[in-house]
Amino acid sequence: MTAVADMTGSPGPARETAEGLAALREHIGDCHRCALGDTRTTLVFGVGDPGARLMFVGEAPGRNEDLKGEPFVGAAGHLLDELLASIGMTREDVYIANILKCRPPANRDPQPEETQTCTPFLEEQVRLIDPAVIATLGNHATRFILKTDRPISALRGRLFHRGGRCVVPIFHPAAALYDRSKADVLSDDFKRLRAVLDRVASGEMPAESGDQPALF
Repeated sequence: MTAVADMTGSPGPARETAEGLAALREHIGDCHRCALGDTRTTLVFGVGDPGARLMFVGEAPGRNEDLKGEPFVGAAGHLLDELLASIGMTREDVYIANILKCRPPANRDPQPEETQTCTPFLEEQVRLIDPAVIATLGNHATRFILKTDRPISALRGRLFHRGGRCVVPIFHPAAALYDRSKADVLSDDFKRLRAVLDRVASGEMPAESGDQPALF
């Protein structure tokens, strides 16, 4: 594929990233690299701005996502939209992807072999988009990105640095749907996320408050 040149004659970075993501999606194809390919309806690749400075990483598609082929389109997705609006953003400003590209049956937890098979695609998405900030939503995304066994409850509210990126662990929006006491916690987490984004945009790297090894 040939990238469209910008005014300087060099390939436009956003266009290059979009083409890289399209090539990755084509490479994944009608994936049956693990058993989830036999039970899903639609592969859910990811959606959003290829040039996003903020990338959300969730766990796996649910029923609505499996039907539509887009992450976070059910009730948790509507709450995510509200939380983004509360900090002056929309999903068009960010990129959203999951640990798994296919829905596990009955929304069960991802299995280790499924995660091992699917996460190289996520890692390539991160490499292509090159976000300044990654917000991990829930236990599975946080544990994968930070390479830790610690629960999200012990990590949210803290900031980690990974390969020049800020990683902000946040409760999965679905948690607030089942436990309304987490709604205020999620709101606070997004305010912290906004503060991290603003400081990164100003050229300041916020101080780290974590000690796990780097992944990316």
